[in-house]
Amino acid sequence: MLKIYNTLTRQKEEFKPLVPGKVSMYVCGPTVYNYIHIGNGRSAVAFDTVRRYLEFKGYKVKYVSNFTDVDDKMIKEANAEGITVPELAKRFIAAFMADTKALNIEPATLHPRATENIDDIIDFVKVLVDKGYAYEADGDVYYRARKFAHYGELSGQSLDDLEAGASEHVTAGEMAKKEDPLDFALWKAAKPGEISWDSPWGKGRPGWHIECSVMSTKYLGKTIDIHGGGQDLEFPHHENEIAQSEAATGQKFVRYWMHNGFVTIGEDNEKMSKSLHNFVTVHEMGKKVAPQVLRFSMSTTQYRRPIQFSQTALQDAANNLNHIKTAVRNLTYRQKDAVAGTDEEISRKVKDFEKQFVEAMDDDFNVQNGIAVVYELIKFANVYSHRNTVKQPVLVELTDEIQRLMNIFGIELSPADVDEIDDNQIKSLIEERNQARKNRDFERSDAIRDQLKAQGIILEDTPQGTRFRKE
Repeated sequence: MLKIYNTLTRQKEEFKPLVPGKVSMYVCGPTVYNYIHIGNGRSAVAFDTVRRYLEFKGYKVKYVSNFTDVDDKMIKEANAEGITVPELAKRFIAAFMADTKALNIEPATLHPRATENIDDIIDFVKVLVDKGYAYEADGDVYYRARKFAHYGELSGQSLDDLEAGASEHVTAGEMAKKEDPLDFALWKAAKPGEISWDSPWGKGRPGWHIECSVMSTKYLGKTIDIHGGGQDLEFPHHENEIAQSEAATGQKFVRYWMHNGFVTIGEDNEKMSKSLHNFVTVHEMGKKVAPQVLRFSMSTTQYRRPIQFSQTALQDAANNLNHIKTAVRNLTYRQKDAVAGTDEEISRKVKDFEKQFVEAMDDDFNVQNGIAVVYELIKFANVYSHRNTVKQPVLVELTDEIQRLMNIFGIELSPADVDEIDDNQIKSLIEERNQARKNRDFERSDAIRDQLKAQGIILEDTPQGTRFRKE
């Protein structure tokens, strides 16, 4: 039985989708004015892992993740570069898709953009105005936060605390327009030269929060199963989404709210963010670390926990991933001398490992306990692959199970990872080394090993012979 920690209720709840067998899932995407940093990548990896596990359990998942392709940051950056906002968006949407592909993040079912849904946004704001939840002021449209009875429940804050915080960030010009410091913008009047669209309130553009309310309800329905994002979005973004959506539709907006922990950096475990100028982009890191290692490091930390970004953590991930690959290579290598037949005891043990894995993951996607089960499966597979006699169907069964579970973490073991490398020159050197060892010419044997190592080829001497792999 899958249980999910619901941020709104602050407890784990049994997961029951609105439509049996189907899951509607919305995850806030990036504002596309720059490359995504590791913190953004962590959120994308976390919810891709959640999606993969839901699909593993047999659910059909409709996954929507937006692109914010117009806002203050985008306008500022486009002006600084002397290009249009759509040109800037096009470049960094392409960069996002490339970076997430490198991390083996499956594309969303839909990647809607704010600028593609302007008419729907205007209609949504009109509904809120007509219902008295919003008001126009000099071309801007604001939402009356206090009118929504449940405002502040998601983030667990009182209206008095929220008002005190809001008052510190509202300019005198904004305060002159707003009825209350808590009120937030649904539509912003355009300044001279800014990108804009016609509306009943004059030329302008959407506020940040409204786009997600519009696109989630448009593509997934008035009530959705799961809404995800980083912890920093709980307030104000997701709080405002609830207020807007439920005021407009009169229905519960989200059944399960999920928020991933931050990526921290440095000795003080400071949150990684662009505003603090302490971020590392996925684009930059991909040049220094294998994207598969970066993915594995992030996908094997439970989504609500913070990730301490460090070279040590990445090296640990690389080592653990290599152990898994080596185990699969061992299983593949032994197929050349395997015999026919099955083993019911092994099959029962494999099923038991999967049962343990599911029990771990059903506890709010506890990937740390889940990967611990995989490591036990790896140990079991290694012991079997070193038996004097092994059975070909059992080798395949173990290999398939490892690959199936690793796929949930976004790790797909390609043929290059598990097959022998067909390189005649390397094999010739290995044969020469083997002969040198027989002749007790250890100097030549060691020289060949060092020569191959310098080329990134690692030799592994096993009871069944010498194998090689690329680092």
